[in-house]
Amino acid sequence: MYVGTYTNGVSKGLYQLQFNTETGELNTQKLAINIDNPSFLTYSPNRKYLYSTNGTDSGFLSSYKINNDGSLTLLTRVSSQGKGPCHISINEEGTKVAISNYGGGTVSIYPVNTNGSLSEASQVFNHNAEDKKSHAHSAQFFKDDLFVADLGRNAIYQYKLKNNNYILKSSAIVTMQGNPGPRHFSISNNGEFIYIINEYGSSITSVKRTSDSFELIDHDSTLSESYKGNNSCADIHLSKDERFLYGSNRGENSIAVFKRNLKTGMLDKIQNISVHGDWPRNFTLDPTGKFLLVANKKSHNISVFSIDTSSGKLTFLHDIKVPTPVCLLF
Repeated sequence: MYVGTYTNGVSKGLYQLQFNTETGELNTQKLAINIDNPSFLTYSPNRKYLYSTNGTDSGFLSSYKINNDGSLTLLTRVSSQGKGPCHISINEEGTKVAISNYGGGTVSIYPVNTNGSLSEASQVFNHNAEDKKSHAHSAQFFKDDLFVADLGRNAIYQYKLKNNNYILKSSAIVTMQGNPGPRHFSISNNGEFIYIINEYGSSITSVKRTSDSFELIDHDSTLSESYKGNNSCADIHLSKDERFLYGSNRGENSIAVFKRNLKTGMLDKIQNISVHGDWPRNFTLDPTGKFLLVANKKSHNISVFSIDTSSGKLTFLHDIKVPTPVCLLF
């Protein structure tokens, strides 16, 4: 497992750890490469290369070759075309990378070369308007679609691939009531449902694809009824079998667990469990689907939970100290 970090403290860059998929034990931490603020990570489809945002004001993204021992060799470092890049994703073919720039309010598309390196941006979408500042927070490819969560514009954008370029189809696939602040989202395997976690609203908006557009079908709080403090949601993931959905709360410092109706897509919250740390910015499920791991940025630890595959509920196992973890990648 690779761990992206912020390097404004004791962290020196991108770390590699070993995870036991039988016991949930996490250890053998070592520095994979010394580099500044590798804050979000993704693999190439063949897992020979790794890509990161470098969350600086000027904004960069980097490509790396994965060596036999798990260490990384820097291949390319290119401008993110906007301040504060915070999210990176790659398409299924491994030919294009999308970067979301929170500070700049732009989304940039990059061609991936056959040797894993990156060319300069081929397209840059500026979501800023005269009366409203954009904060592009995440983007995901799905077949010929590119979806973008824009927290500043309070919308999910949809782009369509045409002649090898992405063209804007919709600047809001559904109307978001109030200002919930869409941050990250998870798409079902068949592309029929999109689940959006809202940073400001501490909620999940459930969206269903129709014949030619989308419709809002559900809206659920991520917080315990007893929690009254401030909160900012962060990350969201479906379970491997898509029967459960998980979201992270920064403030309540919890993971919210939802049971999902496979036919209707509707959600029912069944658990809020402490992350045993502070500020869970990102989390992931291990390749077996039996464990969930949480990166707690402010408490400098990664917490490991077992997943009850029949109920979806989590049980805390243990944690390990890691400097300023903000992204986890198996």
